[in-house]
Amino acid sequence: MKIGITVYPTYGGSGIVGSELGRELALRGHEVHFISSALPTRLTELNDKVHFHEVEMMSYPLFEHQPYTLALSTKMMTVARAENLDLLHVHYAIPHSISAILARESLKPKRYLPVITTLHGTDITLVGADRSYLPITRYGLQQSDGVTAVSKFLKQATIETFDYDEIEVIPNFICPNHYRRDDDSPLLKELAPNDEKLLVHVSNFRAVKRPADCVEILAKVLQKGIKTRLVMVGDGPELSAVRHRARQLDVLEQTEFVGKQAKIADYLTVADVFLLPSEEESFGLAALEAQACEVPVVATRVGGLPEVVADKESGFLSDIGDIEKMSNDVMKVLSDEELHRAFGLRGRELAIARYSSELVIPQYINFYEKILSQSAKKQMQNA
Repeated sequence: MKIGITVYPTYGGSGIVGSELGRELALRGHEVHFISSALPTRLTELNDKVHFHEVEMMSYPLFEHQPYTLALSTKMMTVARAENLDLLHVHYAIPHSISAILARESLKPKRYLPVITTLHGTDITLVGADRSYLPITRYGLQQSDGVTAVSKFLKQATIETFDYDEIEVIPNFICPNHYRRDDDSPLLKELAPNDEKLLVHVSNFRAVKRPADCVEILAKVLQKGIKTRLVMVGDGPELSAVRHRARQLDVLEQTEFVGKQAKIADYLTVADVFLLPSEEESFGLAALEAQACEVPVVATRVGGLPEVVADKESGFLSDIGDIEKMSNDVMKVLSDEELHRAFGLRGRELAIARYSSELVIPQYINFYEKILSQSAKKQMQNA
């Protein structure tokens, strides 16, 4: 198949999953064309199976804001025609599904180009639920030829918000060979020069991720006398507030801010505990990646996280903002080597059994084939 994929080229989950999906599809012989405003996250190699088409923005004085939705649609249409794409697979409903639907309609007189929309989270739970965006988001779902969601939680949230239930749940995934434990990594000595325990947090530092809770947890763990350092991976609007809070709690020297990193696995593979105190997580990809690296997860019991983290088996789940319990959970894991090892092994076992790329990628391929078959039947009926 020839597949067009559109993602936000950022360090968020949708960009990561879309990039790695394209890579996995290419490894299985499919031809993938990324259509985006910049080279997507983790897309490190282009070849005869993986191509990139940059969306070029028009600069015109009439427009106060650049019309990205139209520019993207035009690029989708151009690439689909030039490369004879079989379908468009867009990640994130707004505005990608709308752009893809417009491209499909523009091509209709000569051919039908199916559109598949994958929902990742805030496109539904935040943006889509805003009254001003609700009608157009519902339209994008209804007009897509196929819709997938990354968790059962997100499917249910979509049903409740948009009264739309024609959704296939295809979860996020990991490559077991890429995410695995490495206690001999030279990065371990760099981050923990005095053999400290390492807490790691990965996010885009938005308020919904509650990154400041991580330094609160660190402060309480240090008060108990456990030598610990916190590694904060990522960047975003809350970064300065987190630094300020770490300074207030006198734990800034024990906190390492490493910014955005292309190879997240390098930091997860040396972690002792992964922290994810979010207010909302539609899936929790970073928690899955941590578990694949045998890292116990201390997180909140929200959204899709209970589907990923087995409470009291691969980590601990808590209520939002319950710093006291999360701190105690971290101390339990750090002070009990047998428990730490058991949680780590169970986490990897669950990650591979449920979310291995070998299991999930065929689900996408089967879904593509189903949508293509349905579209072909529609065209014959309308001929």
